[in-house]
Amino acid sequence: MGQRSTHAAPDAHGAEAQPPGPCAHDIHWAGEMRSAIGFASLLLTALFAVDAGSGRLDVTRGLLWAGLACLLFAILLPHRVSVRPGLLSAQGMLTTHTVRTDSLVSVRWSDGVAQRMILRDLHGSQVEIDPTVLARNPAMWHLFDADSRSSIGQGSLRRGTTALRQLAQRIDRETAQTVFQVSGLH
Repeated sequence: MGQRSTHAAPDAHGAEAQPPGPCAHDIHWAGEMRSAIGFASLLLTALFAVDAGSGRLDVTRGLLWAGLACLLFAILLPHRVSVRPGLLSAQGMLTTHTVRTDSLVSVRWSDGVAQRMILRDLHGSQVEIDPTVLARNPAMWHLFDADSRSSIGQGSLRRGTTALRQLAQRIDRETAQTVFQVSGLH
């Protein structure tokens, strides 16, 4: 019998895709999705109850309140982040953004109320994620950290080593606090 060889299919940028490897997902995403559903349902129920109690509930107002609840759900639903060797993906309701973590060019913090980390790779792909997703998922952090170190070693990461160092220090600090709490040394 002959040997069968499979080649990785090229991705959207012409680079060869990584073969499937261990994939780490945000273990808290399902709970956050349930919370988003709960808050949207609570808002819808409250609006329906107030309108029904005042005798003003009709089809138009019901559709308006349902649309408002759907909008709240869309705002509260976080992106589903996953990391595998060489790739980080953030899947929203309608789009998925993927960045090559083994060829990062820049890592930076965004300005704004919610802290966001923006990753950009050699191919121009960009992903914006909440850094707490990496901080609270050790498997994701381990894969991401290994690939970001690879980017630093290759010299492709030109901007963002400080941002990565800050994130690593934050994760180390939170891990140490957890260890102290579990061991009773807190």
